[in-house]
Amino acid sequence: MDRRKSLQTAIAALVGVVRMNSGSTAAGFDPLDGQLPPDGATADESVDVVVPETGIPTLGGIQFWGDVAFLRNWKIQKNIFTGDYRLLDPDNNRFGSGTREHYEALLHAVRKKRKLTSDKGRAVILIHGIGRSSRSFSRMQRGFRADGCVVVPFEYPSTRVSLERSAEFLSSVLQSLEGVTSIDFVVHSMGGLVVRACLQDGEENRIHRMVMLGTPNRGAEIADLLQRTALFKLVYGPAGQELVTGGDGIISRLPVPRFEFGVIAGGNGTVRGYNPLLPGDNDGTVTVESTRLSGAADFLRVPRLHSLLMNDDQVVTATRHFLEHGRFDPDRPRASIP
Repeated sequence: MDRRKSLQTAIAALVGVVRMNSGSTAAGFDPLDGQLPPDGATADESVDVVVPETGIPTLGGIQFWGDVAFLRNWKIQKNIFTGDYRLLDPDNNRFGSGTREHYEALLHAVRKKRKLTSDKGRAVILIHGIGRSSRSFSRMQRGFRADGCVVVPFEYPSTRVSLERSAEFLSSVLQSLEGVTSIDFVVHSMGGLVVRACLQDGEENRIHRMVMLGTPNRGAEIADLLQRTALFKLVYGPAGQELVTGGDGIISRLPVPRFEFGVIAGGNGTVRGYNPLLPGDNDGTVTVESTRLSGAADFLRVPRLHSLLMNDDQVVTATRHFLEHGRFDPDRPRASIP
């Protein structure tokens, strides 16, 4: 009997199994709408949950998972192919995956066992571009945490789904931030389009400011050049096809934020930019002109390539200053975009 019990415990520790009695579910949480159980909530007495002491390291496949909830640096994600859910700890270790019932009960059990309370105050949500991950914001994360912010490094399957589907993941995470009273966004490249797509269903009144880094607000000319190639289609998926320029695409229909936002573009200040295949000044991937979105409170061009914008000293300083004061540089007038 002891041997059998030990075997069950070992299996649970390996895969994060949640054992559910037939027909029972944990109370008060729908994983599709991103709402976390409230502080102090109790699970159904009939639910038997095994919570491992340590998780299992994730083994890649990040482009197949999207965040649906965030709590104290714990994340719940959904797999876009299987529909399974999994719980990740702050070190990206996996605590279980499986059905909605698994997800519901394990989340509550971990929250109760570790005494996790809702995130509160000001949150900064970092959103990466296509084909990247939140790790690309490593320096930004450290800075905002030092400022005492709740840092939400948002992950979404950028190369496997459309902009609108990515926006659904973001909307779910926003709903899960129950105790947060103010939300700022820092977005790189396509991440800014995901925020704009999320605004199609209305604007959260908690959103304060946003900084866009190299976002192709008018489409990416490089996508125009590559969209029909088999490799581009394979690597960048549905969203890659939506990044094209032109008035008929989805980008032209995305709403402009009503909250305050600023734009930072990369470019070397010449008519050829870093990539002579693109028209005008550019960061090697996105033209300066395409980043310019009407209504921006301030605009800044820096001499950096597209993929290096997030961790550039000047960009980090300017971003933090804008989120606090609504301008990039205290020593120069705002360069708003009419």
